[in-house]
Formats: sequence, structure tokens, C-alpha cells
Amino acid sequence: MQTYSGSCHCGTVRFSFRAPDITSAMQCDCSICIRKTAYLTPFKVPKEEMAITATDGALKSYRFGTMAANHHFCGICGIHTFVEPRLSPGTFRVNLGCVEGLNALHLPSEIFDGKSL
Repeated sequence: MQTYSGSCHCGTVRFSFRAPDITSAMQCDCSICIRKTAYLTPFKVPKEEMAITATDGALKSYRFGTMAANHHFCGICGIHTFVEPRLSPGTFRVNLGCVEGLNALHLPSEIFDGKSL
């Protein structure tokens, strides 16, 4: 396990999490994820392994459909930082494009069939 750090584009929302080595990515094809084309952690990060800091009121969230998934983003720069998935309450999938020192576009990725949920 190692500690990863990341932030939105403007740095107003920052986070760190403990996880295994990141060697691949996941892309969800649900109606919101396909529009933002985020490369996400292929594993879920438990809440207790995630530390989030943000300027008061900057961390925003968006829910739709079943209202179960919670998509978090910075209210200043608009970058999607992480999501609490519908099927795994109490966990996060992190936008790998926000992780320092990691180029998500160079990782092999798999598609998650979120549109069928």
C-alpha cells in the first residue's frame, strides 16, 4: 500500500488516499461518466483510507437517477475529483487525472458497464 495525493485543477479541493499500486484504470459508461471521460481507480478506496480537504463550500456534489451515487467536484474550477459509487456506499473511486505524478492516459483501462445499471 502507498499513499497518493491529488487535487482539482485550482487546488481548492485536495485529497490523499492509501491504496495498492495503480497499474490500470477504469472508465464508466454511465450517462455522466461518459460525458466527463474520467479515468477512475479500478478499485474502491474505503472512506477511512481517504482524507479530503477543501475550502469551505468548494466541494460540490451531484446526484441523479437513483440518487445513490455521489459525484464530487470542485465548485471553483469544475474538476470531477472522485465519486462515491452507487453499488458501494462508503467507498470512493478517484479520478486518476487528479492524482499527482500519475498520467492516467498511459494506463491500460477497462470499461465498466454503468449504463446498464
